[in-house]
Amino acid sequence: MKAESSNKINILLIFLALVIIGYLGYQNYTLNQTKIALEIELENTKQDFVSTTEKLSSDIEAFRDLLITTQGEKITAEQDALRRQELLDGMANTLGLYQKLANTDRELLAKYSKIYFLNELYTPKLSITIPTQYTLEPEKEKMISVEVWPFLRQMLDDAVSANIDLKIISAFRSFDTQNTLKSAYKVTFGSNANTFSADQGYSEHQLGTTVDFTTTKLGANNLTFEKTPEYKWLTENAYKYGFILSYPKGNAYYIFEPWHWRFVGKGLALRLYNEGKNFYDLSQRDINEYLLTIFNQ
Repeated sequence: MKAESSNKINILLIFLALVIIGYLGYQNYTLNQTKIALEIELENTKQDFVSTTEKLSSDIEAFRDLLITTQGEKITAEQDALRRQELLDGMANTLGLYQKLANTDRELLAKYSKIYFLNELYTPKLSITIPTQYTLEPEKEKMISVEVWPFLRQMLDDAVSANIDLKIISAFRSFDTQNTLKSAYKVTFGSNANTFSADQGYSEHQLGTTVDFTTTKLGANNLTFEKTPEYKWLTENAYKYGFILSYPKGNAYYIFEPWHWRFVGKGLALRLYNEGKNFYDLSQRDINEYLLTIFNQ
């Protein structure tokens, strides 16, 4: 009985061992399968990640290319817009210059003095009466172009500050006034009047840009104006205000007139001063280049 009982126990133990071994084997098999499945899934995930990364890199590169292209197109568009704006500005400036030229009196810088002629109807567009404090004869009205007046006034005021006694004895003269004056000179001086007085239509005074100076001391008899400090001051400073001496010594038109000063604008006056030239030394084409800027400050 004991032997039989011992065999049963052994069989049971063997059976349990087999069961345990089988279970452990099954668990091991399951673990291996799970491991394999995880490894496969991990590998797939890696591949998916690589694929996703490659696609992302590709998308990033494409986006970068698109961004570069877009930026390039933006720059090109901005440059095109800038060029168009510059073109429009240039056209506007050109149009403005044409309009300014069309509204600028071409007679202002013409060479008269027996060369060009002003008809009897010509007068400055706008004139102003020169205040009597600047004139020799307060009872006689003196007129000047309204555009020239600011330059003339500044010159006269600066002269006063420098203790220079400049007085205006003559300014704008109409065609008829010049005719009357010239006729009177012919009666007195005969043909010699042509050496110091222009015929009507050829006088710079008709432009309204020209003045004759004297001093309080000299009065109407300004023939010795050349010897005054006022004349010296004008020769050294008048160009700064746009005025030039029309008839210096040795000119081909009239006798030396140290009292006769014409406004031609600061640019042209400065050039003539620097080059030591007379207004009538230049060609009319060269002179006309300063027409647009004649009233520039």
